[in-house]
Amino acid sequence: MVKIIKQTASMQTRDGVRLDADIYRPDTDEELPILLMRQPYGREIASTVVYAHPRWYAAQGYIVVIQDVRGRGTSGGEFDLFTHEVADGLDTINWVSQLPNSTGKVGMYGFSYQGMTQLYTAVHQPECLKAIAPAMVAYDLYADWAYENGAFCLYANLAWAIQLAGETARLKGDEAAYLELRAASGNLPLNGSIPANPELMERLAPDSFYHQWLNNPDPTAEYWQRRCLRLASQSPKYLLANVNIPMLHVGGWFDPYLRGTLNLYRAMTAKSKQPQHLLVGPWAHLPWGRKLGAVDYGIEAQNPLDEIQIRWFDHWLKGKDTGLLEESPISLFEMGSNQWREFDYFADNLKIYYLASDGLASMREDSGMLWEYEEAIAESISPSGLLETNLTEQVTEFANNTDVLVHDPWRPVPALGGHASYPGGSFERSGLDCRSDILTYTSAPLDADLHIAGAITVEVYCTVEYASFDLCAVLSTVDADGRVFNFTQGYLRVASPAQDTNIVSIPLQATCMCINQTQSLRLSLSAACFPAYPVNPGTGKLPHESRLIDMQIITLSIHSGVDYPSQIKLSVANL
Repeated sequence: MVKIIKQTASMQTRDGVRLDADIYRPDTDEELPILLMRQPYGREIASTVVYAHPRWYAAQGYIVVIQDVRGRGTSGGEFDLFTHEVADGLDTINWVSQLPNSTGKVGMYGFSYQGMTQLYTAVHQPECLKAIAPAMVAYDLYADWAYENGAFCLYANLAWAIQLAGETARLKGDEAAYLELRAASGNLPLNGSIPANPELMERLAPDSFYHQWLNNPDPTAEYWQRRCLRLASQSPKYLLANVNIPMLHVGGWFDPYLRGTLNLYRAMTAKSKQPQHLLVGPWAHLPWGRKLGAVDYGIEAQNPLDEIQIRWFDHWLKGKDTGLLEESPISLFEMGSNQWREFDYFADNLKIYYLASDGLASMREDSGMLWEYEEAIAESISPSGLLETNLTEQVTEFANNTDVLVHDPWRPVPALGGHASYPGGSFERSGLDCRSDILTYTSAPLDADLHIAGAITVEVYCTVEYASFDLCAVLSTVDADGRVFNFTQGYLRVASPAQDTNIVSIPLQATCMCINQTQSLRLSLSAACFPAYPVNPGTGKLPHESRLIDMQIITLSIHSGVDYPSQIKLSVANL
């Protein structure tokens, strides 16, 4: 067994702030490359909630450096979300590349905030940084982290803000604040007069990023534009235009930041000359294992990332031929069949299901239906870029009809699994779908396996007479015995609906799913998913000013049929 030596060391940033790190290295005189993680949660944790311990990585022949970012752990300075990571990342890279008995070649790994610090460091394109492995990150802080399709990500943002505020209180030795925040982390304070703006956050964390994110729902607001102009706090989207570095992108089908991971992968694939690999498993933000929610995805779903990262870094930092570049760059875990699928690119084949109903989709499972139509995009795009499909011919099998959905803010539809709340994942939701404020549309049992891989969009024709409304779309499988398990969902806030019929397009979380023969596909529509997102008051007021007592009952009419071709668009794989 390799003996691993641990030591603590410090460095100084350009403005004189001390940053502390733990260094793990094998007991050898051999020069070794460096793996760096920069994180804000206390370096002893070292992201071991999802990764192997740094000692394991060191035993593979690396010097492993786990650093507390500015103002966290024992490092000096003041913590300010992401603000210092560009400059501090460069200073740290220059320091670790000069460590004794190192080759000077550096790789970075980590997820969430630790993934973001990799991107901010890569902005400088330091010569010593040879490869990174960012997992579960935001490409655009507004669209990939703070908001989803215009809706504030209430649960994820508030839970994270309370966690960071609790750590701040601990570092200050404020036991009373720490204990109150710790209690709130297990039972989010959402019962105040303004649910999205808890009194606790105003009192105990007045300087938290949470307030700025909540109070600026418009991406064109001065706050977000200012962040676009300041190098120190920009979204990676604005910083990585000229970055050319190999990246191993890692995501989870039930991770709230999957859209950021995929957007970053697509952007880097389009502009970087260096290899970009993508791996997505059946995981939430954490844990990364075979079981999530109510589903056991089998032995193949166990976290393979530690071994994969060693192959990745062995190639780029040690020059070993690990065979990695001969493999397909996209590795997706297909739920349903519970196996990994390899792709060279995302499929662009489209399968369409049209909604149909007799007007009782809120009351009966056999009222709302899904009718199938398949079209290959590549063969259907006209020179103008429009999809050439004769909708009238395809939907004449059913007449126009309307389902009415009544949303009552006193009893909003609750979140159950998915990617935007905790616990995440797939759950049995047949009981939830029985609610009369959820419309369900279910296909006939499939006569062959359906392999979904990639983007999904739900388009519905709806009418509403309110200043604003929300729509939540959930896709599930329905088993022969009636059990219903969600596998993806999406949410959209419509701020200024038209008075006549609106065509609303809801992007769902990308997925890779096999719906097995004899199973059915179900779409569930509702006007809330609380507390994943704030309840829409129907008044046009924003979440930070929406008082419970002012919230309105919202009535939505969802149209389907030959003149209202509401539909689900699925990206399907050719296997």
